[in-house]
Amino acid sequence: MYWTAIVFLLNHISCETFEEEKYGVKFASECEVCKVFTMEFTARLKESSAKHEVVETGYSHMKEKKKTKYVNSELRLIETLEGICDRVLEYNIHKERGDSTRFAKGQSETFRTLEGLIDKGVKVDIGIPQELWNKPSAEITQLKTQCESLMENFEDDIEDWYFHQQDSDFAKFLCKDRALKNKDSNCLSEATKKKKKKKSKKGETEKRDEL
Repeated sequence: MYWTAIVFLLNHISCETFEEEKYGVKFASECEVCKVFTMEFTARLKESSAKHEVVETGYSHMKEKKKTKYVNSELRLIETLEGICDRVLEYNIHKERGDSTRFAKGQSETFRTLEGLIDKGVKVDIGIPQELWNKPSAEITQLKTQCESLMENFEDDIEDWYFHQQDSDFAKFLCKDRALKNKDSNCLSEATKKKKKKKSKKGETEKRDEL
């Protein structure tokens, strides 16, 4: 059963991917970093878009405080950016994918398959303790650091988009036109391919029911 699991695993993942530099790591490219950051930023903005509170600012006792809608306020921007790179730690490496979608939330297909084998009583050993399978990998912890650097280096551009350019696409504005200017930005258009469910023909369904 042990060797069966190993053979299954090697068939499930290409040797090039599975043994990448002998279990080495492949850190995120600049494009991947910017893509993940913009995805998280826009997701957090969307989460707070329904708030209709009014924010009052100003410290003078002589003048009336300035009132601003929360959705357009500096407070919303601050809250959106606060801890945004910590959310990267919720990601996992999906090594079965060959493009930027390898960085995604949720358990990878590889480890889900391995855990399924273990549940069936198959002995699996890939050189990594099972309790560490779902812990942030080196690529993910590095991605968090890269995210923080991006946010610091392009703080002014992020503010410019938020206060003046929200009608434009944020990923294009920050990544393609600024952070990745004259660099490879192809990963921005990569999306996870959804598996299409095959529809069973009526005759095939009836045959299965008869068995």
